[in-house]
Amino acid sequence: METKTKPQPRHLGRKIGRIRELLGVKQEVLAEKLGISQQAISKIEQSEHVEDATLEKIAKALGVSSEAIDNFTEESVINYIQYNQEGSNQGAANVAVQNFNCTFNPIDKWLEALDENKKLYEALLKSERDKIALLEKLLKEKN
Repeated sequence: METKTKPQPRHLGRKIGRIRELLGVKQEVLAEKLGISQQAISKIEQSEHVEDATLEKIAKALGVSSEAIDNFTEESVINYIQYNQEGSNQGAANVAVQNFNCTFNPIDKWLEALDENKKLYEALLKSERDKIALLEKLLKEKN
């Protein structure tokens, strides 16, 4: 006896809701973008079938294609995330990895800079005092 498996329904409304959730968009925000009420969005997300024109508007508002909504599966999202997480390091063995952690104490560096500024200030002050002494000496010789 042959058993035919019934294809799973598309249930576009559920797919729209899941994509909206994954994108972090609230029903109110999507409704505002479409110029309809939040209740209308809720009703769409509960519908198994969505008109093509409405699907296009929703896809545009969410920044995805209508085909992405139509073909959406949880499994594809999981595969996408795994590929981008695990696949992003492919070939890393061939690349020199640099360590960008601080190897010094920033407060020590700040204190060193402060000491350097103090030394420069004292040298500048000494130079100005020497100039004043020279000018005073020249004035005394002239008088």
